[in-house]
Amino acid sequence: MSVIPGAWRRTAAGAGLLASDGTVAPTIFAEMSAAAARTGAINLGQGFPDEDGPAEVLEAARDAIARGANQYPPGRGIPDLLAAISEHQRRFYGLDVDPEREVIVTAGATEALTSTLLALIDGPDDEVVVFEPYYDSYAAAVALAGARLRTVPLRAPDFQPDLDRLAAAVTDRTRIILVNDPHNPTGAVFDRAVLAEVVRLAELHDAIIVTDEVYEHLAFHAPHTPIATLPGAGARTLTISSAGKTFSTTGWKIGWVHGPAELITAVLTVKQYLTYVNGSPFQPAVAAGLRLSDEFFTEAATTLATKHEILGAGLRAAGFTVFAPQGGYFTVADASPLGGADAAQFCRELPERAGVVAIPLTAFVSESRRGDYAGLVRFAACKRVPVLEEAASRLASSF
Repeated sequence: MSVIPGAWRRTAAGAGLLASDGTVAPTIFAEMSAAAARTGAINLGQGFPDEDGPAEVLEAARDAIARGANQYPPGRGIPDLLAAISEHQRRFYGLDVDPEREVIVTAGATEALTSTLLALIDGPDDEVVVFEPYYDSYAAAVALAGARLRTVPLRAPDFQPDLDRLAAAVTDRTRIILVNDPHNPTGAVFDRAVLAEVVRLAELHDAIIVTDEVYEHLAFHAPHTPIATLPGAGARTLTISSAGKTFSTTGWKIGWVHGPAELITAVLTVKQYLTYVNGSPFQPAVAAGLRLSDEFFTEAATTLATKHEILGAGLRAAGFTVFAPQGGYFTVADASPLGGADAAQFCRELPERAGVVAIPLTAFVSESRRGDYAGLVRFAACKRVPVLEEAASRLASSF
């Protein structure tokens, strides 16, 4: 008899988390990280920085600990962080957000997303539309909420969706349209026409828009436009972001979600039974970060763009076809010219061959679409410049 409850087995199977024998399937991320440790390869597979964020933010966390901010914070988040999120949305996007009724702080963007889906999905007939490839937790969260996942493919070289296919995917069964912009893993920043079509379809089919904007300040070749700023969008949009990517503090797990008060109340109802609260001393530190000068945010995007250029140059020198990103941590490249038509196998061989670790893009797509992305590989550029220069040198000299 299985020790895994039936409900969880169904959820895990729907999200691709179980192997064919019913055991927990190891992820490609764990496999590639183990390969990096075993071979001494440079790990460009996982999307986390290898250097700390701004000193002002780190010092604010130390100060909060010293001042005794080490117990449960309020369930919605500390008032100063709620106010800072509201100020941030007005400062950068002209959005008016009520800090007392329209914002909650979460354990990173992943909890914000999961709480939102659990709160707003009504039953198994509901559908969630996402762009594919998609961040791997999306399928798991949709399955956990008991909904059906419908996907709209993003194709190289620009990874912008076909608007006709988007319109076909959104129906009266669509409960949520989930938009990740800037997009992980492709690095795309969606055109204004794409965002406008999402809003039109949401209005037509009475769907809720949920946005994952964790890379909002790391768009460097195209401007980031929050969907909530578009006409007609605000009343049906929940906007999710976090501090981890912007301030290089991914381990702090401080995220947030804001939107109409009645939707936020529904999300809070679920969130309070998940983590309840988190990161008490990190919340004032994130508030300090959100109030940093414009120069900090501009420089963060410019620095990341330079890192992508270093990585991209090494990939091109090695013979990859590179799809230059518009934002985010990742560069996608086609390994087919190097005999990497099977990207998963290519990535398994890459640590020994070149001393570099990457992730196949097939890790971010449904099984039925893996053939469409078979030769594509994702590399993380969010590392120190000397590390990227060494990785670029290894790649260029290995093919």
